[in-house]
Amino acid sequence: MTTTSRRQAMTASLGLALTGVALARSTGVRAEEAATAEQHRTRYKTVQMDDLELFYREAGKPTAPSLLLLHGFPTSSHMFRDLIPALADRYHVVAPDYPGFGYSDFPDRQTFNYGFAAYAEIIDKFTQAIGLQRYALYIQDYGAPVGLRLALRAPERLTALIVQNGNAYEEGLSEAWDPIKAYWRKPTPANRDKLRGWLTLDGTRQQYTAGLSEAQVELVSPDSWTLDWSLLSRPGNIDLQLDLFGDYQSNVALYPDFQAFFRQHRLPTLIVWGKADPFFTVAGAQAYRRDLPKAELHLLDAGHFALETHGPEIAAHIRRFLPAQPA
Repeated sequence: MTTTSRRQAMTASLGLALTGVALARSTGVRAEEAATAEQHRTRYKTVQMDDLELFYREAGKPTAPSLLLLHGFPTSSHMFRDLIPALADRYHVVAPDYPGFGYSDFPDRQTFNYGFAAYAEIIDKFTQAIGLQRYALYIQDYGAPVGLRLALRAPERLTALIVQNGNAYEEGLSEAWDPIKAYWRKPTPANRDKLRGWLTLDGTRQQYTAGLSEAQVELVSPDSWTLDWSLLSRPGNIDLQLDLFGDYQSNVALYPDFQAFFRQHRLPTLIVWGKADPFFTVAGAQAYRRDLPKAELHLLDAGHFALETHGPEIAAHIRRFLPAQPA
């Protein structure tokens, strides 16, 4: 073999080796990207706690900062279906369904206590069951009293607070609450029956569309209230919802404790509030800043379920607000 031939052979051999290294690196990068993408996908899971099976949605790396999403009435973790993937590349996101809501168990109300103290205890046990030690908390509607009860139980576990139309002040309750307040004062069968008007297909739809313009209503998927109503209309579910309407007064009684918690712990707080919400007022959003003067407040041209019309905007606020590394 001539010197030129040897050089050509060495060059070809080196080229093959470099190509092999490049392919290996490329394959490794693709495999890593695929594994990362897989972690970002939402998973639909259940956990068994005593005689109760709780459904939850989860996405993101377990080593990333955790964010616990607590839903409101009359929905479930379904309300976070778009927010979860929008955050899963940076955070470990978990959203459970309460008993009687979504896909969690629906035990008979004669044997199970449907109340906010019980829900807080169950969600506390849930976080421990799945190994969620510290987390930021996203609260909306019923999620506010459930989540803030968790905060009172173990304030050291919370890293931050995100409030989206979740009330903790009496001025936040609009006139729409007057029939419920009448039921609190006189829990008669007649006053209880007056609340059933909210517990219909149209009443469920109004939770999503009240206060919105026609153009905004077009952004709200009818899947939301259709799914909610299909679950609310299960035999016996309306009665447990009426039980929760009655028990909500226990949350109002805790408002001074919630407010004292805000003043004492001064958690980093982001408030994103649909200002067209007919149930929880803008005054209720602004009231948080009495006790959390450094809270970041954004009033959105949205309704009670602001994620339906302003999901990308809320996700952007959260991504800017929360650190991307564990605290």
